[in-house]
Amino acid sequence: MEISALFIGLRLALSLFELNSALVNGYREGLKQRAVLTEARSNDGVSTEASSVKCKLQGTTRLPVFSMDGDYIIGGVFSIHHYIHTVKHNYTTMPEPLRCTGSIDTRELRFSRAMIFAIEEINNSTKLLPGIRLGYQIHDSCASVPMAVQVAFQLSNGLDPVFYTGDNCSQSDTVMAIIGESGSTPSISMSRVIGPFNIPQVSHFATCACLSNKQEYPSFFRTIPNDQFQADALAKLVKHFSWTWIGAVRSDSEYGNNGMASFLDAAHKEGICVEYSESFYRTDPRSKIQRVADVIRRSTATVVVAFAASGDLMILFEELTQKPSPPRQWIGSEAWVTDPNMLRFTLCTGTIGFGIQQSVIPGLRDFLLDLSPTEVAQSPVLTEFWEHAFKCRLGKSEKVVLCDGTEDITTLQSPYTNKQKFRITNMVYKAVYAIAHAVHNTVLNIQIYELVNWQKSKSGSIELVTVGLYDASLPVGQEFHINKNITWVEDTLVHIFCSDSCPPGTRKVLQKGKPICCYDCIPCPEGEISNATDSPDCFPCPKEFWPNAERNICFPKPVEFLSYNEVLGIILAAFSVGGACLAVITAAVFFRHRTSPIVRANNSELSFLLLFSLTLCFLCSLTFIGTPSEWSCMLRHTAFGITFVLCISCVLGKTIVVLMAFKATLPGSNVMKWFGPPQQRMTVVSFTFIQVLICTIWLVLRPPFPLKNLTIYKERIILECALGSVVGFWAVLGYIGLLAVFCFVLAVLARKLPDNFNEAKLITFSMLIFCAVWITFIPAYVSSPGKFTVAVEIFAILASSFGLILCIFAPKCFIILFKPEKNTKKHLMNKNQY
Repeated sequence: MEISALFIGLRLALSLFELNSALVNGYREGLKQRAVLTEARSNDGVSTEASSVKCKLQGTTRLPVFSMDGDYIIGGVFSIHHYIHTVKHNYTTMPEPLRCTGSIDTRELRFSRAMIFAIEEINNSTKLLPGIRLGYQIHDSCASVPMAVQVAFQLSNGLDPVFYTGDNCSQSDTVMAIIGESGSTPSISMSRVIGPFNIPQVSHFATCACLSNKQEYPSFFRTIPNDQFQADALAKLVKHFSWTWIGAVRSDSEYGNNGMASFLDAAHKEGICVEYSESFYRTDPRSKIQRVADVIRRSTATVVVAFAASGDLMILFEELTQKPSPPRQWIGSEAWVTDPNMLRFTLCTGTIGFGIQQSVIPGLRDFLLDLSPTEVAQSPVLTEFWEHAFKCRLGKSEKVVLCDGTEDITTLQSPYTNKQKFRITNMVYKAVYAIAHAVHNTVLNIQIYELVNWQKSKSGSIELVTVGLYDASLPVGQEFHINKNITWVEDTLVHIFCSDSCPPGTRKVLQKGKPICCYDCIPCPEGEISNATDSPDCFPCPKEFWPNAERNICFPKPVEFLSYNEVLGIILAAFSVGGACLAVITAAVFFRHRTSPIVRANNSELSFLLLFSLTLCFLCSLTFIGTPSEWSCMLRHTAFGITFVLCISCVLGKTIVVLMAFKATLPGSNVMKWFGPPQQRMTVVSFTFIQVLICTIWLVLRPPFPLKNLTIYKERIILECALGSVVGFWAVLGYIGLLAVFCFVLAVLARKLPDNFNEAKLITFSMLIFCAVWITFIPAYVSSPGKFTVAVEIFAILASSFGLILCIFAPKCFIILFKPEKNTKKHLMNKNQY
C-alpha cells in the first residue's frame, strides 16, 4: 500500500512538469514483466525444479559510484566522466567491462552530490515520507550510450548476481525511479530499456523535444523545459537584435539534431537565414572537427548559434583556439552556455544564451564543501576528483606528492565549488522531491529562462552574468526583459546580414539559389511604393495619388487645368478681352459714322448685330478658362455654339444682301422686296434657333460635365469637361461648319460683282480663314492632351473671331478714320474702285 500511494503521488507531482497520465500502473506491471523474463531465462537450460532454479545476471555487475540502502531505492545516472574507453573486440575472448576515461566533469559530480543531499534531507524530514527511508544507487554513464544502456539494465534488475528465490522475482534493491541522464541521447536509450518495465525516469537536463512523445517514451519525465521552448526563444533572441544572417553548429546527436531542427524552423518563421549548418560529435576524427572550424573561419556570418553539448563544443573550441577565427558572436543553448567549464575559452567572450533560472538550495553548498580526506578516500570518484584538484595522491606512494590532509576544498576554483546560485543542480534537487513528494509546490514555470552572458570580471576571468529574462507567456515582442548591459564580442559585428536592408521605395527580390536572407533591392515600379524597410512587395497608390521621387509616400496628384494664374491662361484671356474690346470699339466707330455712305451701304443693322455676336464669341472663350464646374461645362460649349451660329448667320445675311442687291440693279428685277430687313432678321433668327434647339436637346439628354481624367497622365489629374454626348458636340460643330461652307460658297459667287460697295470679297477671305481654322482645329483638338485641348479650342475661337472682325470691318474702319475722302456716295458708285 505504501508503494502504491507513493507512485500515485509521484504521478501527480511529475505531471506538473510535462507528464501525462499513465505513470503508476507501472511499478507492479514492471515486476510482473521482470518475473516473466526471468522465468523464461531460467527455463532455458536451467533445472525446472522451483527449489533449484536461480536467475543470474549476464555480464559483470557494475558497482555504483555512490550508493546507500533504504526502503526504496532511487537510481541516478550522471555523466561524471566525459568519455568511455573504446575496445576493439576480437570475438575470441569475453569483452572486458566498460570503463570511463577522461577527466571528471565536476559539474556532473555536483549533480550527483545534490541528489544525495536531497535524499538525506528527505530522510531527515518528519513531514515528508515519515517512517520511510530512501536509498540511492548513482552510476556514471561516461556520457556514452553503451554505458547508459548497461546501467539502465542493471538498475532495473538490481545488484545481486543471483536473485531468484522461490516464487518471488522481486528484490529489495530494485529501483523505484531513476533520475537522469544529463544528455538527451543517453536518456533516449535508457528510456527504451526501462520503459517496458514502467520504471519512471526523471531527467534534470535532457531537453530534446522528441522525449515528449508519450507513445515512444511513456515513462520519461523531466524537470526542465524541452528544447522546443528554447529553440523558439533563441530564434526570437536573434531576431530581437536584428541578426538575420547567421551560422549554426550542433552536436550530431538527438539533442543537437532535434534542437537545431526546431531552431531552424523557428528561425525561418522569423525571417532569419542560415549561411551554414554543421554537425559534429566529440568522437569524430579530428579532420571533421577541423573542417567545421574552417567553415566557421571562412564564413561571412559573424553570428553563430550553437546547439551542442558542452563536451562536444569543448572539442570545437579547442580547435578554434589553435588557429583563431575572426571575431564571432556566439549564441548558446542551455547545455553549454551555463557550463562553468566552458568559461575558459576567452575567444567566446560576449557569448549570450539562455539559462534555467538560478535558485538557492539552503544547506547544499555546505554539504558540497563538507568533504574530509577520510570520506574522499572511501569513494574512487571523489578520490580521483581530490587528487586531480590538489595535484596530490591519497594513500602511499614514493613517486608523487602525497595529500597531507591540509587541503582546503573551499579554496578550489571549480564548478563543483561554484559560488553562484544553482541552475541545473536545482533541477536534480526538484527531481528527487518530485519522486518523493506528492505535490511539489515549487515547480518552475517551464516557459521562463534567464538570459545569461559571458563577461570578463575585474580580475580578467570570464564569469556568467544574468542580464535579463525571457518569458514566453508574455505578448509577442515583449518576451525579453534585459536589465543589465550585455558584453558582445570585442570586434564590431561587421557582417550580421547576408544582404543589407532594403530601404523604403524598394522591394526585396530573392537571389536565385540562395537563402531567403540573400536578396537584391529593386526600386518600386512606376506608380507603386513601399513604405517599410525590407518590404517584400510594392503596392500601388490610390487612383488620385502618386509616389514621390523616393517612392515611399503617396502624395495627392497635382490637379491640372487651364488656369487664369498661368501664362497661357493669362495670354488667352487677354486676347479674349482684347478681341471683345476691339469689337466694341468697331461698333462705336460704326455708330459714330452710322450716317456715312460706307456704313449705310454695308447694311448697318446686320453689321451691328455681327459686331455684337463677335463680342460674345470673344467673351465665351473665357468660360473655357478656370476650374471646370457643372455650369461652366454646360455654358462653354453651348455659348460657343450659339454665338458662332449667330455670327455666321449675320455674315450669311450680309452675303445674301450683296447678291440680292446686285440682282435688284438689273432691269425689271423686283427681288429686293423679297429680302428686306424683316427677311434678314428672320433668316438670322431661324438659323440661330436651329442651333439653340440642338444645344437644348444636348443639355437635356446628356449634357457636358466636369471630369477628373486619370488616364492621360499617370502622375497628375486633368480637370476637364467631358462632352457628355459626343454626337451633340459634333452636331453643334457640324452645324457651324455647314453654315460657314454655305456662306463661303455664296461669298465666292458674289466676289466679282462690280460695285464698290460689294463686301463679298472681304467675306470670302474671312470665311476662308474661318474654315481653315476650324478644319485645322479638328485634328489638333483630338490629339492635344490635357489642358492643351482647351487651349486649342480657345485658339480656334479667337483666331476665327479675329479673322472675321479684321477681314470684314478693318478696311471700312480704315476708310472711315483715315480716308474720309473715299467715304462718299460718289466714290462708292464708281465701279471697280473699292
